[in-house]
Amino acid sequence: MSQRKVGYLYNNNIGSFYYGEQHPMKPIRIKMTHQLIVNYGLYKQMEVYEPHWASNNELTNFHSQAYIDYLESISTNPERTNQMLYSVGDTDCPAFSGVLTFSQISAGGSIDAARLLTNNLCDLAINWGGGLHHAKKVEASGFCYVNDIVLGILELLKTYSRVLYIDIDVHHGDGVEEAFYLTNRCMTLSFHRFGDFFPGTGSITDVGEEEGAHYAMNVPLKKGIDDENYIRTFKIITREVIERYRPNAIVMQCGADSISYDKLGDFCLTVKGHGECVRYVKSFGLPMMLLGGGGYTIENVSRCWTYETGIALDEDLPNEMPITDYYTKYGPEYKLHQKPANHPNLNEKKFLDELIAYNIESLKELEAVPIADNNLPKDYLEELEQLPIANLSKTRTRDHPSEFDDDAKDK
Repeated sequence: MSQRKVGYLYNNNIGSFYYGEQHPMKPIRIKMTHQLIVNYGLYKQMEVYEPHWASNNELTNFHSQAYIDYLESISTNPERTNQMLYSVGDTDCPAFSGVLTFSQISAGGSIDAARLLTNNLCDLAINWGGGLHHAKKVEASGFCYVNDIVLGILELLKTYSRVLYIDIDVHHGDGVEEAFYLTNRCMTLSFHRFGDFFPGTGSITDVGEEEGAHYAMNVPLKKGIDDENYIRTFKIITREVIERYRPNAIVMQCGADSISYDKLGDFCLTVKGHGECVRYVKSFGLPMMLLGGGGYTIENVSRCWTYETGIALDEDLPNEMPITDYYTKYGPEYKLHQKPANHPNLNEKKFLDELIAYNIESLKELEAVPIADNNLPKDYLEELEQLPIANLSKTRTRDHPSEFDDDAKDK
């Protein structure tokens, strides 16, 4: 059982929203996750909360009033959508019944998670209904309408001076990075697939501007990366960021489209490998928020987030899956863990070492935060001394294929 108090936020209605038959985003995956959490008995070890619906005033702490008004107008009448407004109504971000309510529940969960942390009601707060990292101030993007993460971080910043945001979705956390690109109050760290791949941002040379210069960090990866290489890269960089930035709290977006067999992703991580990143961040003992995100092979999404709920609670879950309403979706193995996909890993060690070295060199531009003692983990310290300094070309493109473009995953 966990020594840390864990808060869990869930609204049963969130699984009932429907983007459309052909759309890859299926909110029911959150309900599937919840049923596994309940039937594994994990809920008994957490404080369970039903999140409030984020109010207009809360949503406009980041989004424009005109944009929220538009979402409200189409929420009950999706046929009124004007595709020229706010990118709502295209194939990626369709207008569907209740779109604003869905967004209010997601955002309310992340705001409430932040409040649980800042009021010392828990040490780690979980909102698997959050993590919608592509939404912009006045624009929907990548299946995301309201950026619950930004709203949650803004709530944390009322109490904490520095918040670290870590994103392990296969897609770049562009909406969160953009929101905090000019400030040093929130540092963003994204590990993602890069190249001809949505959203087309997240170059290693995108580091923030003005007061935020060097407070955005990107780790752009190639297709096929496996557990061993991902975890090694993640731990080395994350440790250095935490040691240098000294955040007061960490928000971690746990998009499950970075695990094997995802319909829109092409990494080869296992649930255990993905979860090891969560375990490592948790080991620093800081106030922590865990959020959902992408993930389009929905039975694997629920496997992943259930396993990571277990990690939050220091519970080693049985591989045999419990009976739920969705049990048949986990066949034919009916196991929590699966073998990784067997795709070529295009991320050679030399390439990864250069990514690591470039980002560690960039950290030297940060003004170090003084601290009396240092009890951070010492993993991989020896490796840092052997890494070459990278000389990577500058590229920053916002031209990208749609999430629905099958070619986007194969290039």
